[in-house]
Amino acid sequence: MTSTTAQKPRLLTRAFVLAVLAGCGSSVSFYLLFSVVPLYATSAGADGIGAGLTTGVMMLATVLAELATPWLLARYGCRLVFAAGLVLLGAPALVLSVSADFTAILVVCVVRGLGFAIVAVLGSALVAQAVPAERRGEGLGVYGVVCGIPSMAALPLGIWLAEAVGFPVVFVAGGVAALIGLGAVRGLPGRQPVPPDGMLVSLRTSSGLVGPSVLFAATTMAAGVVATFLPLAVAGAATALFAQSASTTVSRWWAGRYGDRHGSARLLWPGLLLAAAGMVLAAAGMVLAAAGPATVLAGMVLFGAGFGVTQNASMAVMLDRVPASSYGAVSALWNIAYDLGLGAGAVGFGFVAAHTGYPAGFALTGALMLLALTIRHRKATS
Repeated sequence: MTSTTAQKPRLLTRAFVLAVLAGCGSSVSFYLLFSVVPLYATSAGADGIGAGLTTGVMMLATVLAELATPWLLARYGCRLVFAAGLVLLGAPALVLSVSADFTAILVVCVVRGLGFAIVAVLGSALVAQAVPAERRGEGLGVYGVVCGIPSMAALPLGIWLAEAVGFPVVFVAGGVAALIGLGAVRGLPGRQPVPPDGMLVSLRTSSGLVGPSVLFAATTMAAGVVATFLPLAVAGAATALFAQSASTTVSRWWAGRYGDRHGSARLLWPGLLLAAAGMVLAAAGMVLAAAGPATVLAGMVLFGAGFGVTQNASMAVMLDRVPASSYGAVSALWNIAYDLGLGAGAVGFGFVAAHTGYPAGFALTGALMLLALTIRHRKATS
């Protein structure tokens, strides 16, 4: 036992540190603009449906690019593909600082979605390869914390900056944040050490990938609703978004450590339940008077805790069920579940809330999340 422990590889390898550094810049860029762009669109005359479309088209482009990323990685290698992703994510943000045309906003969102897909898939795949299997959950947790801290600050900071100094400053800062990450890309490996399997191959040969993906997508659907519409639904949303991001970051790290010791699969359904309860609690806060802001804040803390747990647990479970050659495909599948949920949640909620209002829409979102548990149960018993 002592010999095995002594020979265990270190968690903080050079490849791991570089992947984290490159991911930090992209995280800041993505989250700084995530809630600001819908506000920017509404300030330019778009309605709630238009605000939801800005998130929806970006997530659709992200999903399409994630399908192609494993192939791009195998053909061109990590450095070139990662650099291209950072440029696609950062450079178009600068366009928003000089144009408020709704069509231009949508085009920028599409291009940034392509870039975000690349850096998201490569970041997770590199971390999975860089850490030992017995510490994978912890490594993913550390990666989530280090990249989550910028997102925790950037999501509310973007709203605050837009209100304090204007939208152009936010867009320039978001663009520069992604492009700075190019400095870390040169140290990444040129190509993957293991030829990657395609996503369809991994789905055919590895059982148990769909269930975690469905549970995770249910929470990301709600995350898309929160990030896009909470600033439109309540005053002082920056504080609630900060609390949600902080709770997500902490719980993602905790879930990694717990999962390595006791198994990550047992965390999936409790995480979904916590997130659903948080959405219902936030909805209740929207209709309360004196206790409303505190209730919304508590709901976002609860939602963030569940969201962070399902982030780490779903990825860890999926990686445990495939060989190393499928890490890139699993990362792409996990990110597709993430981004499809974000986009579908934002677009769908825009149509629903137009008829129900924000409080009922948030409560309905929480109820719909629980459908994933029934789907998972039926698949397990069929």
